[in-house]
Amino acid sequence: MAKKTAIITGSNSGIGLGAAHALAAAGYNVVINSFTDRPEDHALAQELAKRYSTGVVYIKADMSNGADCRTLVEKSAEKFGTVDVLVNNAGIQFVAPVDEFPVEKWDAIIAINLTSAFHTTAAALPHMKKAGWGRIINIASAHGLRASPFKSAYVAAKHGVIGFTKTVALEVAEQHITSNTICPGYVLTPLVEAQIPDQMKAHNMDRETVIRDVMLEKQATKEFATVDQIGATVVFLASDAAAQITGTSISVDGGWTAA
Repeated sequence: MAKKTAIITGSNSGIGLGAAHALAAAGYNVVINSFTDRPEDHALAQELAKRYSTGVVYIKADMSNGADCRTLVEKSAEKFGTVDVLVNNAGIQFVAPVDEFPVEKWDAIIAINLTSAFHTTAAALPHMKKAGWGRIINIASAHGLRASPFKSAYVAAKHGVIGFTKTVALEVAEQHITSNTICPGYVLTPLVEAQIPDQMKAHNMDRETVIRDVMLEKQATKEFATVDQIGATVVFLASDAAAQITGTSISVDGGWTAA
């Protein structure tokens, strides 16, 4: 059988790269993506292809641009012939009170974290419908289920992703296409790791204390989720075992949303 193809947006680092590793290891052709077009981006694709003996390409696309989002899907289909799994992962963050929130930051967060998923999904669904099979997996956040102060745009976007996911699930429920959301809590990515020294300085705490009492305050396990755990959840949702899981959210948040 021909290999299935997975697109992961925002995937040259962090959660997206973890999902790319997991899907490549599971035998999928993989398209990784970001808004840059550096030699190291293409080298990363070559490294994954060699490591997992599968097809991997890097395609530049700016997720704040709807045309770029749709072109990413079409270029992927041209390269591999199919678009079977779509992982909408691209996202950015900015923190400020609502009355001080820069309009351009609001617009960028909504565009990248929410609207991009609309464009990529709209472009991917015809390919999935033609094949009679598909998986749409949106990476939201615990903030898709809970709010925090000063994160209005991010919280709004992630709540929107969950609502969008449910709508798509209902529209394609009889076509063997599923649509689900993964809601991570704090995940130990290079970006989060880089924040730890600043948090230590701001709170005058050692590393272990600032992680437990500040960063992981809301995660009952007091442990970070890992990119490997998120990647494994992606692979599960893409599998036939998850064929009857659609329109739902899976929390990987150490108990954050249990309270």
